[in-house]
Amino acid sequence: MSTPALDSTTIVAFLTDIFERRGAEEYLGEPVTMAEHMLQGAWFAEQDKASDELVAAALLHDVGHFTSEFGAYSPDDTEDKHHDDAGAEVLAPFFPPLVTECVRLHVAAKRYLCATDSSYDAKLSTASRHTLALQGGPMKVEEIAEFRSSPFHKEAVRVRLWDEAGKVAGMQTRGFRDYAPLLQRVVDRFVATAG
Repeated sequence: MSTPALDSTTIVAFLTDIFERRGAEEYLGEPVTMAEHMLQGAWFAEQDKASDELVAAALLHDVGHFTSEFGAYSPDDTEDKHHDDAGAEVLAPFFPPLVTECVRLHVAAKRYLCATDSSYDAKLSTASRHTLALQGGPMKVEEIAEFRSSPFHKEAVRVRLWDEAGKVAGMQTRGFRDYAPLLQRVVDRFVATAG
């Protein structure tokens, strides 16, 4: 998809605006808002000493819930698209494949972990269990092999673990603006290598 009004110098401010306007929205029945959830994911990534790209992926993994903000989707399109694919698509012009593929694969990573790690499955919240059923349930053997064939599957699993951890009511984290310099570094490095 193209976002003609956006470029590498404006995407971070654009994402900041989305978070500030829409971040207080409910997060799928969890005890945190959308922004709290994604900021907690980024915080957990930082605690694990993750790269800038993985912190960015953890922070932006659910941006697909806001794809209507990018202007190229009609309301029908956003209903039909899965938020994981939609998020990866809107970020792809600005962020490297490590970020976009972790965004694209974070739902698949949940299904993968539920199929391969019983301790992970036991940690799922009620809301996450509900969405797991809607997302196809634990992966089948063939799906596991396909998931493992992605060059970013291990990183996507890490993002998924931070995603699942990011549901703590009342937890204090940094704000989205605090991550703007990190996001801009990731974008600038990608643009420099892609050009």
